[in-house]
Amino acid sequence: MTHNAVIEVKDLAKKYGKNDVLKNISEEVHDGQVICVIGPSGAGKSTFLRCLNKLESPTKGQIKFNGTEITTLSEKELSTVREKMGMVFQNFNLFPNMTVIQNLVLAPIKVKKMSSQDAEKEARSLLKRVGLEEKANAYPDSLSGGQQQRVAIARALAMNPQVMLFDEPTSALDPEMVGEVLAVMKELAEEGMTMVVVTHEMGFAKQVADEIWFMADGYIQEQGTPTEVFDHPKTDRAKDFISKIINS
Repeated sequence: MTHNAVIEVKDLAKKYGKNDVLKNISEEVHDGQVICVIGPSGAGKSTFLRCLNKLESPTKGQIKFNGTEITTLSEKELSTVREKMGMVFQNFNLFPNMTVIQNLVLAPIKVKKMSSQDAEKEARSLLKRVGLEEKANAYPDSLSGGQQQRVAIARALAMNPQVMLFDEPTSALDPEMVGEVLAVMKELAEEGMTMVVVTHEMGFAKQVADEIWFMADGYIQEQGTPTEVFDHPKTDRAKDFISKIINS
């Protein structure tokens, strides 16, 4: 194993009842890499992503984060690991009864024991970074979907994570709001953030990913650079999926 593998997955499997959702996946995510996971609905992409920080418990297999096996950790130990793995979901998951700035400072104050002054300073800087500094005192419900997702990204960054996990971050958005969220993600990638992104946005994946992982039927069937996977897919499953996307 290379020394700079931030996440190592070995023989990962997940069953729901008799249904094999994930089948013996072994992969590595290296420091500074941007991985885009693509594939048809029902392929197991979101389940795979949620296993990486053990929001889903695998049925078998190992997951290591910075060399530490996380599948056997207690909840308390896991929460320390999750501080370093920011997660952005499809549906924002902001607290509706809190203002934008309150959403951002909550975890740094409670979990990292930052002073409220320092947490607020950092939060305002992050809101500026995602283009929403003027929305600090607004409530999530008054924001567009794209704005809420940018707040969700800023909130994840407030914990200063080492890795960002994105679970189809634009799939709940109106088409005209997708670009503003992808622009923030692209900037993060350019700054060297390690990212694993489950996405249907193929233009983004082509432009930003170091590696594409094509997932279908519960396992990663093909991987390579965007050029390799999009322009020269090897497996019939990948060829079929990519031709449908290109022609849709």
